[in-house]
Amino acid sequence: MPVEPRDFYEILGVQRNASADEIKRSYRNLARKYHPDVNPDPEAAEKFKEIQSAYDILGDQQKRERYDQYGMAAFSGSGAEAGSPFGAGFPFSDLFDLFGQATSTRNPSAPARGDDLRYDLELTLEEVAEGVSKTITYPHMEKCEVCSGSGARAGTDPETCPQCRGTGQVRFTQNTLLGTFQSVQPCGRCRGTGKIIANPCQSCNGGGRVRKQRERTVSIPAGVETGTRLRVSGEGDAGERGGPSGDLYVFLYVKDHDTFVREGLDIGCEVAVSIFRATLGGTITVPIIGGTEELKIEPGTQPGQIYTLKGKGLPEVHGRGRGNQQVVIKVQVPTKLSAEQRQAVEQLAASFGDKVEEHSEKTGIFGRVFGKH
Repeated sequence: MPVEPRDFYEILGVQRNASADEIKRSYRNLARKYHPDVNPDPEAAEKFKEIQSAYDILGDQQKRERYDQYGMAAFSGSGAEAGSPFGAGFPFSDLFDLFGQATSTRNPSAPARGDDLRYDLELTLEEVAEGVSKTITYPHMEKCEVCSGSGARAGTDPETCPQCRGTGQVRFTQNTLLGTFQSVQPCGRCRGTGKIIANPCQSCNGGGRVRKQRERTVSIPAGVETGTRLRVSGEGDAGERGGPSGDLYVFLYVKDHDTFVREGLDIGCEVAVSIFRATLGGTITVPIIGGTEELKIEPGTQPGQIYTLKGKGLPEVHGRGRGNQQVVIKVQVPTKLSAEQRQAVEQLAASFGDKVEEHSEKTGIFGRVFGKH
């Protein structure tokens, strides 16, 4: 009968509700204690493997959830990788971190992609409504034309670094309480490139790239919003050692408008009309983006009443339709009346049954026109 494996929480000496930090801390303490390079006890190696297997499951949140629900049945058949003393997916980075050793698999001498760049561009609402092409100027790194990006003076070539012998890496040996460990680090003399430039190019000082101003025309589609990001491929910094260029990202910002307020594809504005026009109705001229439009308002239009101009808003950025324009009526009340005008208004108010008080210096326009009730 197969022996049931011990509970992983028990192996690491933590409670089932332990946090991820508590599990990791306990694992590190036990690993230091039972590592074969530190503990000569023959049983330490098996204990160390058991600790690794437990942490392989409990150190991974998804695996831990499956283990809590189904136990080891959740991993039956998955097994460990062939030839590995630890479980599949064992976090070797934790082991390297445990002993202060870290290695990188990236080749420092390989071609490196250039950096991406950002440019902030401000637009008016009129430009958003129609779409626009903008010419922008920005600094970026270009491949040096004098040395063709090699960094070496004309007639010379980069030389193999004598310290790392062209590998770009140097190996160090560390003697610690846990044993002797070796680590690999980028070569400090050639900065990991494996090459040194004895005679640097005077134009780029051996860097292979120079900073210049670049001018490009960017097409902005109609209907964009603040926060829209446009990607211009290959217009970022030039790569190093023959690597590809980065990209340019243009971030768009739409300026506030003096007349219109935007809400998605719709725009809105206030239009002032006299109290008489609002009362009688008629045709008024309202602003739209890029011009004006005639709008018929109904008799008895109230302050704050909204009229809609269909299709006079902003276009959808992919060309699928257009928004509307909302016109909010703002009724203007006259502040000064001549004697004849006041008499006419008083007569009109009386015809509506409003009691009009005698005019005095303390009586405002509303008191004169509408009276008190």
